[in-house]
Amino acid sequence: MLLEPRDVPLGGLRAMHVRRTLPQRGLPMVGAWCFLDEFGPADVDMRVLPHPHTGLQTVTWPLVGEIHHRDSVGSDVVVRPGQLNLMTAGRGVAHSEMSLGDGPLLHGVQLWVALPAGAADIEPRFEQHTELPVVARDGLRATVLVGELEGARSAAQVHSPLLGAELALEAGTSITLPLRPEFEHALLVLDGAVEVGGAPQQPGPLRYLAPGSERLSLRSVHGARALLIGGEPFAEDLVMWWNFLGRSHADILQAREDWEHHREERFGVVAGHGDARIPAPELPNVRLTPRRRRRP
Repeated sequence: MLLEPRDVPLGGLRAMHVRRTLPQRGLPMVGAWCFLDEFGPADVDMRVLPHPHTGLQTVTWPLVGEIHHRDSVGSDVVVRPGQLNLMTAGRGVAHSEMSLGDGPLLHGVQLWVALPAGAADIEPRFEQHTELPVVARDGLRATVLVGELEGARSAAQVHSPLLGAELALEAGTSITLPLRPEFEHALLVLDGAVEVGGAPQQPGPLRYLAPGSERLSLRSVHGARALLIGGEPFAEDLVMWWNFLGRSHADILQAREDWEHHREERFGVVAGHGDARIPAPELPNVRLTPRRRRRP
């Protein structure tokens, strides 16, 4: 099943635009992956001022360009292609993201991972991984961002059974990868084109694979790059609104109130921006409820 992206402005009035393929109506998550944006390739300025998160982890993977990350736990780093930023919000964190250069070429993905109940309120933390395990065989170079693929395991610390990997296929590659049948998976083509089990797929849509699949057959005539994600279906009901993830309307309401009232004991301060920050939007005039899954 192919799921089409939607165009979303990111970061305020002068926002760059991203293509969002998760969440989808009827498919809020793939495993614990609850959010997937792709930005670029385009000459753009990423200017995302300090903003909050709760109850999740952010995964940033640039393909082209460099992004300056600052957060309220004191991190101040640049993430480059081939490097992974993993920020755990837990009970609450704030961060900013700025591209380096004036209108540079940027291309990359950012994903969110829902934290299970036992980890939803942990203390925030940040990890940057500059060396990641690689599976290289038969025209494939797979970089394992999260979890394990063919015995190569990432050191990135997550709290649910997950897989995240970038797959780079040389021209003329035909290959079959083993999948964990208890996982659901999804594949996003980042550049080039592939055939998935004989079905063509171009950049843009997300291909969903339900639990029970034991292998993934890929073929690329001219070469391609893709993102593969997967995980055990997430059993908990979640409420996701703006940048917050909780278990109830009350969780979201409290997080918004804490951010709007500048409660530093929860979200801290991101250095280098003065008083500049992204305000929370108004809550809808309805009670927020969990997003329900409808199998595609």
